[in-house]
Amino acid sequence: MIEGGKATSGPPLGPALGPLGLNLAQIIKDINEKTKAFSGIQVPVTVTVLDSAKKTYEIKIGTPPTSALIKKELGLESGSGNRKEKIAGDATLEQIKSIAQSKLDSMLARDLKGAVLEVIGTCVSLGVTIEGKDPIEAQRLIKSGSIGV
Repeated sequence: MIEGGKATSGPPLGPALGPLGLNLAQIIKDINEKTKAFSGIQVPVTVTVLDSAKKTYEIKIGTPPTSALIKKELGLESGSGNRKEKIAGDATLEQIKSIAQSKLDSMLARDLKGAVLEVIGTCVSLGVTIEGKDPIEAQRLIKSGSIGV
């Protein structure tokens, strides 16, 4: 996990890649370029050494955790800590759809509706309401078809 756009030669990259003789500065530059859109968010990064003799590698950038995307979208520092007594923020259904679309490939959901329901599930634990509604109520309304996705 690396903060978007801020990879350094320190841990965890330096100690893992330094002994392999790869161009660490170039790897860091490549990671920072690929993760700059996720500034301020922890992003999963995988560096695979393809051939240590030729010093070739591959970088795969995962999607940040759903909770991090929700917090960034709403400008939150953290969740409420106690969702029953304190609301951390309020998201629109469009914001939830946007997050669901960005995470769809890495989710268990087969369609956008399922992905939206998963993102709303994360809103439950963060104490985030959906257009003023309790997230569990919003999930129920989506499942019943009262709210279209």
